[in-house]
Amino acid sequence: MDKKETIAIEWLNRYTGTEPKDYGEWILLTNFQNYVEKFSEKFNCEIKGSGGPMTSSTNDDGLSIINFGIGSSNAATIMDLLSAISPKGVLFLGKCGGLKKTTDIGHFILPTAAIRGEGTSDDYFPKEVPAMPSFKLHKYVSAILVEKNIDYRTGVVYSTNRRVWEHDKDFKKYLKKVRAMGIDMETATFFITGFANQISRGALLLVSDTPMIPDGVKTEEMDKEVTRKYVDLHLELGIEAMTRIGHEGEKIKHFKY
Repeated sequence: MDKKETIAIEWLNRYTGTEPKDYGEWILLTNFQNYVEKFSEKFNCEIKGSGGPMTSSTNDDGLSIINFGIGSSNAATIMDLLSAISPKGVLFLGKCGGLKKTTDIGHFILPTAAIRGEGTSDDYFPKEVPAMPSFKLHKYVSAILVEKNIDYRTGVVYSTNRRVWEHDKDFKKYLKKVRAMGIDMETATFFITGFANQISRGALLLVSDTPMIPDGVKTEEMDKEVTRKYVDLHLELGIEAMTRIGHEGEKIKHFKY
């Protein structure tokens, strides 16, 4: 147990309840159990790992979904563990706060990059290394959004380890200064750890609140409304994008890093 590959392949099953050999070549990642449940119902496939730290499900078409939990450390953990099976692509379906007047609840953000404010990514690369997605993976997601005539935004998001910051006026001033479009806890970590593990990666974020104003701070009732209105579409977009990539067979990974 002195090699990363040995450790990762051992812990992947322990954390997710799924044997490495049973995963598909394409992976959806989420923070929310209801995404996994909806995926399982759609494809009539088993949910594994219930009662453990992460749950997962895999359909017959070679697509898997994993609920890895919340936060940048969990995001890094799952990407390190997935390095043991070298998936062809991973897409994060996350929620974020909209930081600009042009990003309202229900909008989608396809991030062009993420600011590394979460700290976890510092264990992988120096701060000078940008956190960026894989272009070709985002190209597929973008194409589907355009085909369905769904309005979406592109731009930079900010990732932070702080879950409760909405009261901090100085931090809000800082967010305005860096001109970020959205804020979450995981995207920068996914992009950096994907790069470190040579995994093609992307993120499609759903704006679930507008935390720069007091009335826009997420509440339980607001989250329920977002789930009712937008989660089914969010999941369907992710499923269609990753399934299409798999069927068309275009290579999306860089030849060299």
